[in-house]
Amino acid sequence: MSRFLPAFAALNAILALTFGTFAVHGIEQGQARDWILVGVMFQLPHVAAVFALLGWRQDRAAVAGAWAVSVGSFVFATILDLLALGAPRGIAAFAPIGGTLMMFGWTWIAIVALAGDRLKRLSEPQ
Repeated sequence: MSRFLPAFAALNAILALTFGTFAVHGIEQGQARDWILVGVMFQLPHVAAVFALLGWRQDRAAVAGAWAVSVGSFVFATILDLLALGAPRGIAAFAPIGGTLMMFGWTWIAIVALAGDRLKRLSEPQ
């Protein structure tokens, strides 16, 4: 198994914890705080899910879905964090890319789970 996916997931967790702590302790109630907390609400559970997926299956098919989930949650939360830090509002147009990646990743994981060993070519160990 590649070491990059778990490392990326851990980085994702570090960012979620950092921004979540910053929001709770460094930002008063308001839109900026809400953006960060929504990002954290999506980001942290997806980090845990990526590690669970790696424990479930470590073949190419499952890892591809885990990557999509991980990158999607990172993009989604990072866009919200950037908005909270004062980035131009136009950057919000990129948040759906993260959400779409998360949905694609979970859809792909469902297909992999239902297909079982029928995806032999994609199911070789990574």
